[in-house]
Amino acid sequence: MIDVLVVDDDFRVAEINAKYVGKVPGFRVAARAHSAAQALATVERGTIDLVLLDHYLPDQTGLQLVHRMREQGHGTDVIMITAAHDVTTVQTAMRLGALHYLVKPFTFAALRSRLDSYAALRRTVDRVGGRGIAGQETVDRIFGALRTTPAPSSPGLPSGHSEPTTDLICAVLHGADHPLSAHEVAAETGLSRSTAQRYLRHLEQAGRLRLSLKYGDTGRPEHRYAWVAP
Repeated sequence: MIDVLVVDDDFRVAEINAKYVGKVPGFRVAARAHSAAQALATVERGTIDLVLLDHYLPDQTGLQLVHRMREQGHGTDVIMITAAHDVTTVQTAMRLGALHYLVKPFTFAALRSRLDSYAALRRTVDRVGGRGIAGQETVDRIFGALRTTPAPSSPGLPSGHSEPTTDLICAVLHGADHPLSAHEVAAETGLSRSTAQRYLRHLEQAGRLRLSLKYGDTGRPEHRYAWVAP
């Protein structure tokens, strides 16, 4: 198993990203961190293979954290997952050795493609082993393992619906231990109630959610939605 550290200052986003990682075979979330200091302390314990790293952290930027890690001799692999998409930040991430750079918002399929390519890289390096000298063909295989193909868009999304928002709502419902109302989903995702309701209605009609009704003492029954395992 590949042990992953998920770093994001937003507790909710970190939880969603962790749930995404948990859905990819061969990966497990070993820890979460919400600051550079927490992340560095976790890396120093020596149990982390890969860091999924946000750039905007409360005490340092993600790139400053990577720089400190390298200065201290930590070669832990890094994939940046951040809303920062200016060219300077992207170039600096490359120079510090980030293996991938995923811009928020993103879909589960986009993250999975990066994780799959990372796993392929590790398998390729393991096959090469400790022979010390790599010919051009081996070098090409190692670098080629990091290539990703664009994730296909999900068919059937109505006009005005986006994949990232759909994936966000699905992640919240998938991780819930009881059915949620549109109001609760809106609170968890930061969406408006009307937007959450619109997506929930589509997902229920598509068979991805199960609708139930909760009756109170007065008024209309509350619609509640639960994840339907594929």
